[in-house]
Amino acid sequence: MRNIKLIIEYDGSKYSGWQRLKNSDQTIQGKLESVISEMVSSPVEIIGSGRTDAGVHARGQVANFKTNSTMPIKDIHKYINHYLPQDIVVKKVIEVSERFHSRYNAKSKKYTYYIWNHWIPSPFQRKYSYHFIETLDIGLMEEASKKLVGTHDFIGFSSVKKTNKSTIRTIEEITIIKEGNMLKFSFIGDGFLYNMIRIIMGSLIEIGIREKEIFYIDEILKTKTRSIAGKTLPPHGLFLEEVYY
Repeated sequence: MRNIKLIIEYDGSKYSGWQRLKNSDQTIQGKLESVISEMVSSPVEIIGSGRTDAGVHARGQVANFKTNSTMPIKDIHKYINHYLPQDIVVKKVIEVSERFHSRYNAKSKKYTYYIWNHWIPSPFQRKYSYHFIETLDIGLMEEASKKLVGTHDFIGFSSVKKTNKSTIRTIEEITIIKEGNMLKFSFIGDGFLYNMIRIIMGSLIEIGIREKEIFYIDEILKTKTRSIAGKTLPPHGLFLEEVYY
């Protein structure tokens, strides 16, 4: 049995997220499984490194599947990209150890949230960044973001309902880069809760426009209360950049 690893890039604009749904094939996983199952003439389950939500994009999603097919790697790569829709591309196809598991072996992930920070919108960035008109104080946002680095219970920054699963996560690094009117907020961590980055971004924006003080972050972490955190920013500004193993 061969184990095939894929590195995938996709525009999530019109999809219902990564995870296959029972009543719809409008998912990234569903599209990949349909093409690959046809290729090897048998049902195939794709294992992803994690779920991306509806409207979220990826430059470095990782997945793997197992097959008895003897098709050469190069031919597998050509076939998949030929039959996938144009907004999903497999960048690399690699044969790996049978023990490799794209989700369980992942050590950390990098996500980036993009904000187009100018009063004039960009027709070219509108699908891939959040347009925010007001001036943001990047220095304040950087200081606030430092409070999020480390191991914390992030349930106040998530849309997770009551759960028996741990909501403790570790953020290793947060960086903010300004390139012209584009702001890039990158997060590296061992995992992220449902809507966690988008809620963190909504909270950081409130600090960036000086509606909230920096200690606002401490308050959310301490109280673990979603209702006092910022709004959930739209999904189209969020990209899964890379998965680390």
